[in-house]
Amino acid sequence: MTNEPHSNDILVDQYLNYLIVEKGLAEKTITAYSSDIRRFIEFLNKRKIKNISETDTPIILKYLITMRDSGLSARSRARHIITLRGFYKFLVQEKIITLDPAALVDLPKIGLKLPNVLSVSEIKLLLKAPDTRKPIGQRDLAMLELLYASGLRVSELINLKLTDINLEAGFVRVMGKGSKERIVPFGMVAGKQVSEYINAARPLLTKDLISPYVFAARAGKPMTRQGFWKLLKKYARFAGIEKIVYPHSLRHSFASHLLEGGADLRSVQIMLGHVDISTTQIYTHVAKERLKKMHEKFHPRG
Repeated sequence: MTNEPHSNDILVDQYLNYLIVEKGLAEKTITAYSSDIRRFIEFLNKRKIKNISETDTPIILKYLITMRDSGLSARSRARHIITLRGFYKFLVQEKIITLDPAALVDLPKIGLKLPNVLSVSEIKLLLKAPDTRKPIGQRDLAMLELLYASGLRVSELINLKLTDINLEAGFVRVMGKGSKERIVPFGMVAGKQVSEYINAARPLLTKDLISPYVFAARAGKPMTRQGFWKLLKKYARFAGIEKIVYPHSLRHSFASHLLEGGADLRSVQIMLGHVDISTTQIYTHVAKERLKKMHEKFHPRG
């Protein structure tokens, strides 16, 4: 089921970090997830199961039965199932394990909730925050512009290579989840900023290093997700944006703004790299709610 043993505690920490940086979940949600997973790890430890690869579907079912017998409510047990399923999905994604034992456990239908989506005006403020008189500022603005213009995942952005971007045609080629390649267009504004960064700022930042990455960091390696999140928080603070801004917020904003502008769901699905269009449909709810509020506010009979 796995190639090498991993400490359960280390894997839990890696997953929680992934939820914070990549998924942009709120602190309270992270705390709940952490509590749920660590309770499961304690359950495994009591049964002398020291490696997550030794778990299977019956073990998970036994855990759920134990929680039920301890008096945990149905809602709380449902949350535990959701948490474990996300955890195991992450382990498969990171190639820690090859089979997902939680996939066979029935899950209740629970609606998806988006993190805060930035308004167009907030996006404009954010993009004005980097100091483009400095090479670092040029790089950071290029990253922000490209992320918002293309809806890439942060992991896709930081691992973007020079050979993956076509400035003349205005598109990037990315390898998304499940090793699925997709082509995503970006606009003239982002293209101009990325071009200026590559031609002027990037040589100053990389110096004599040869790196295949567009946004190379130290030693020519790609920037970390944590590194990008830090700079994003800094610029959101400079821009005076009061809501919490996560790396995924720009991806959500990209999708929501496209739909609000009249883009069809199928096109947005393709650009986001969603396999199932139902995943993309959560954005239509956000768009509809905003349009409804706008109508109520400005229409004479709203």
